[in-house]
Amino acid sequence: MDTNILSLLGKTAVVTGGGSGIGLATCSLLASHGARVAMLDVNSKAQDEADKLKKAGYEVKFYKCNVTDIAEVKSTVDKVVSDFSKIDILFNNAGVTVRKTVVDLEENEWDFVLGVGLKGTFLMSKFVIPVMAKSGGGSIINTGSGWGLKGGDSAAAYCAVKGGIVNLTRAMAIDHGHQNIRVNSVNPGDTDTAMLRDEGVQMGTVKTNSESKEMTDYLNDCATRPLNRIGMPVDIANAVLFLASDLSSWVTGAAIVVDGGGIA
Repeated sequence: MDTNILSLLGKTAVVTGGGSGIGLATCSLLASHGARVAMLDVNSKAQDEADKLKKAGYEVKFYKCNVTDIAEVKSTVDKVVSDFSKIDILFNNAGVTVRKTVVDLEENEWDFVLGVGLKGTFLMSKFVIPVMAKSGGGSIINTGSGWGLKGGDSAAAYCAVKGGIVNLTRAMAIDHGHQNIRVNSVNPGDTDTAMLRDEGVQMGTVKTNSESKEMTDYLNDCATRPLNRIGMPVDIANAVLFLASDLSSWVTGAAIVVDGGGIA
């Protein structure tokens, strides 16, 4: 058996929403397995996280990018190719949520959630796929959700985005398999990220994102699932590593659920 089958040496990975949470954990993990990583985020503070990874000895470069802006996406992809010559792995991870029903949602909130999650996945893929095809193929991983496979309360826009991403993933796998491009989705359950904590504030479960007994109780409630714990960003990053590596060389069009058994 090839013991280096998880090695990403010589490969370039692009991670959107890379400055925090699941994205940041994935940047670190892919880099630790040898990948050169382009960390994309709309927040300039992500530069600090990229600098930390570089100081740890990893080849990571930050690019500020709004994934909803077609010109900005194209320009950023061009810069990544100029800097790294090719793109082998794309992790479409950028996402946001507004916890409301369709009745309560404002049009701009709907557009915001769908823009970042679904349009962002479309635009990044639109410009990265030709780059991948030119160099012989690659792996695209899209962040879905357990709520892309089943419904959830007061999360209409989020459920729409994640359901769309899961099926867009399948369509892309069919369209681009002949180019040796594999496309899969990773579908997390509740994971301890800033976004999950902000959901608690949006729903009125906790008053602020700060550490408190109230926040601890909220996160403990999120841990109610067969494996009896909340997810951590590295749990999702591990699944992304699998899908990015040659270990998953015959996996495409799949919706990998990583949720501690939450929707079992």
